[in-house]
Amino acid sequence: MKRLAIDFGSDVTKIYMPGCGVVLCEPTCVAVEEAQGESEEKYVIKAFGYKARALTGRAAVGTHIINPVNEGEIVNESLAASLLEYFLEKVEVTPRTAKKAEVMFVLPCGVTAELKTKYMNIAQECNIRTVYFTVTPFAAVLGQSISVSESTPVFSLDIGKTISNIAAFSQDGIISGLNINLGGGNIDEDIIKCIAGEFDLKIGERTAEKLKNVVGSLLPDDNKMTVIDGRSTYDGKPASIAVNSGHILNIITENIDKILEYVSLVISKLPAEVSSAVMHGGIYLTGGVTKMDGLPQYIGNKLNVTVNVPEEPQLCTVIGAGTILSNDDLLEKMSIVG
Repeated sequence: MKRLAIDFGSDVTKIYMPGCGVVLCEPTCVAVEEAQGESEEKYVIKAFGYKARALTGRAAVGTHIINPVNEGEIVNESLAASLLEYFLEKVEVTPRTAKKAEVMFVLPCGVTAELKTKYMNIAQECNIRTVYFTVTPFAAVLGQSISVSESTPVFSLDIGKTISNIAAFSQDGIISGLNINLGGGNIDEDIIKCIAGEFDLKIGERTAEKLKNVVGSLLPDDNKMTVIDGRSTYDGKPASIAVNSGHILNIITENIDKILEYVSLVISKLPAEVSSAVMHGGIYLTGGVTKMDGLPQYIGNKLNVTVNVPEEPQLCTVIGAGTILSNDDLLEKMSIVG
């Protein structure tokens, strides 16, 4: 019997198999073409994952790149099921073997019954019979090999593409937590506006994300530089400019500060004993944005707390879900049966 932990993220889907590790890490997107003629189907699927992402900004007329998961929600069940089936086949889980598989999905903090139902529908479409759920804060911390007990609370901050999860919890459950629709994608959107406003250059989402990843920094004296290509807003002709870390520092700071406002709110609502434990143990930081230079130090200084950062912050949630799935005691205390 195969066991799988799946983090069906807005940006990237990760799949973990106990004993094998992370076996898939691929964009959560589908390229579809508008159906022609009198077909009952509204669209025809052209590509999944990496192949679909490669078409972003380059697709032909009538072809659209769709993310079936957005801000922690399933926004298109049909495409989500098709995409998950494709991913499962890539890790050699066929519809036949899926019947005997046990799958754990990672869901946002404060997950609704409606969202769980959508995941159950998708699992059924993929022939998966046994489904568990866990929430991002549990998985993110356990994925760092941190011991979580019933008496010692820990604090998790996971900054994703379109959603951030914030929670203090113990094995007994969430003490205080929430998810917010803020993440790395907001930084990308603001970079696009900034480049258009300051440099009269129109760039796409992929270029903005690349710029954030290459020169983005919260170190005040950082001066990394890169050249980006785009289209002039004056005459529409191709153009290139050099951009350094300072050009987007304020954008990054403003977006991180918005997230930290909610972190402070959650901390302020904790019981005194829990707050003391959190300040002593620090914050466990995960998510792709975590790799940005200076981010842990910035958060630590802003909140006056130690910030713990893993080597692979993007993979912690799916590894943690796999840890829960592999441990009967954790499975009983930190999961929800689907």
